[in-house]
Amino acid sequence: MIKVNETQLDIGEKIKPDTILFFDMDGTIVDTDFANYLSYKKAIQSVILTDTVIEYNPKERFNRASLKKTIPNLTETEFEKIIHLKEKNYKEQLSQTKLKKLVAKILLHYSNTNETVLVTNCREDRAILTLNYHELTDKFSNFFFKQFGNNNEKINKFHNAIQCLGISPKLVIVFENEEDAIEDALNAGILIDNILFL
Repeated sequence: MIKVNETQLDIGEKIKPDTILFFDMDGTIVDTDFANYLSYKKAIQSVILTDTVIEYNPKERFNRASLKKTIPNLTETEFEKIIHLKEKNYKEQLSQTKLKKLVAKILLHYSNTNETVLVTNCREDRAILTLNYHELTDKFSNFFFKQFGNNNEKINKFHNAIQCLGISPKLVIVFENEEDAIEDALNAGILIDNILFL
């Protein structure tokens, strides 16, 4: 795995004509954390009247686990309603998302010469909404969105994409920003030097 920041991202020598580029979305191509936080905040305020102050933490994405931790006494009905409203609110917050310019530049450049694949744990409708907003949807040759297996277990998104595409993991370069996803990439057979951790 190569840990890089955006100013160091120079991978031209790694990409061959048969290289396939896998891009994560949230935090990799587009910074969606603040929009996600605002969507949750509005949903929480709509469902419950609370004095709980939900601070934005730029180092940690607000998610379902954060919601349960911040407001532990939510009923299951309140929890589900907040999640539903959060998804609806997201559309209003698209202007709060920010393109990660250097990664997007790599996507734009190599979408003309290589297979570029969105491999994300984001739900399909939110991912497409975000990509459309940033005019990136047509830069991908394939899409793999959040999926669950039997009994709601998590599916390794990289293994799933590799299997569906019928490709060798050795041909894949991954752009990813989450440590647990890096483990999934390694478990899917992607070479450690082909994983760019942003």
